[in-house]
Amino acid sequence: MPTTRPRPNPSRSTLLRSELALIVGVATVLITWLAIPNWFDDPAATPVRSGLLFAGLFLVILWSAFSVVRHADCLAILLGEPLGTIILTIAVIGIEVTMIATVMLTGDANPEVGRDTMFSVLMLVLNGLVGLTLIVGGLKHREPVFNLRGANAYLSVLIPLAVLGLILPRYTTSTTDASASLLLSIFLIGMCVTLYGVFLGVQTMRHRHFFTQPDAGDDDLDVVDEHHPPASLRTVPVHAVLLVLTMVPVVLLSKKLALLLDVGIVQLGAPTALVGLVVAILVLTPEGVAAVLAAKGNQMQRGINICLGSALATIGLTIPAVIIVGYMTGLRVQLGLDRMDELLLVLTLLVSMVTFASGRTNILQGGVHLVVFLAWIVLIFD
Repeated sequence: MPTTRPRPNPSRSTLLRSELALIVGVATVLITWLAIPNWFDDPAATPVRSGLLFAGLFLVILWSAFSVVRHADCLAILLGEPLGTIILTIAVIGIEVTMIATVMLTGDANPEVGRDTMFSVLMLVLNGLVGLTLIVGGLKHREPVFNLRGANAYLSVLIPLAVLGLILPRYTTSTTDASASLLLSIFLIGMCVTLYGVFLGVQTMRHRHFFTQPDAGDDDLDVVDEHHPPASLRTVPVHAVLLVLTMVPVVLLSKKLALLLDVGIVQLGAPTALVGLVVAILVLTPEGVAAVLAAKGNQMQRGINICLGSALATIGLTIPAVIIVGYMTGLRVQLGLDRMDELLLVLTLLVSMVTFASGRTNILQGGVHLVVFLAWIVLIFD
């Protein structure tokens, strides 16, 4: 079980510095929504101005996302694992769903952005983030250990959700495109919510020990908890409130970012898949840092919980959200991937099954995942 909870006792100056992202986020919202609201969808804007605005908003949203993750990580310390990782995952998925819905409905409504973003998240997590995490863990600790039963639990739910949610709609004949019919949509929503709910029950109650770090020298899988409290650690209610407040600027600024993305794609003639990639990078960067640091600290199980938990939550929660938004707005959401993306998704799932087939990892496995990730990046532009 987790160790005794540390007592939060930060100074006022520490509190102010720790919430600087919230202050900057609120100030940016006021500027973009009140002072310069028409700068973001101006088709006559120069690429330089659009690029500077995009870079500024990207950095502020990313900073705010890091702050959200920090509050979720503090809750992880106060509440213990795996509840802490679940809170982190739900917070990040909340940002993801909000940004996807915003981009979907901004400018010329894009029925493919939800699918592209979910696929981008899966590629970034299961290949880029997993690969980097395994390499860092392998270089630092040679063969880091993880709880095999936990990884298998993630994959046993992730694989059918990914195939049924992102591949099946392409092959059904009830619609002429890659969208889902009403009956299939109801099934997908019910299936995703039910399976993810059952998984959370297994993770938090019935088989909680599946998702805790095993001791490398103990077959009984004793829990190792090496959380170190940050200086800004406070109480559970305070972090919960600040987590929600810090997400508000992310939600409001994502609207402006979506406008810039629409203009930028047209001005640069870039592939539309870049929209999903940008959203995925914004959402996953904080989690990626947390996963890599966990692997560096020989907490491979926490890194895997973050990586696979993020991928599973993306499918289990984002598919229902995207379908519901589509029906509420009359947008014919495209869920089925094209042939090349289907091949990459199947390859990724197969490689993941091999990677997590034992209770140890090494740098070779991480290198294989990174190769698949780089292949996906190349194919975005080719």
